[in-house]
Amino acid sequence: MDKKLLDILACPICKGPLVYRKDKQELICRIDRLAFPIRDDIPVMLDDEARQLDPDEAV
Repeated sequence: MDKKLLDILACPICKGPLVYRKDKQELICRIDRLAFPIRDDIPVMLDDEARQLDPDEAV
């Protein structure tokens, strides 16, 4: 994931910062507890494509 792109991306729901999880190829919103997938190096920033994080899942 390009660092410059990561710096300008924000959660489409709350506009908060995102955390990149390289191992799962996801962008995490800690506020909404959502994980947005990255497919072919392209972040999919659609709320219906995001998965809800489990309560015990570390962010």
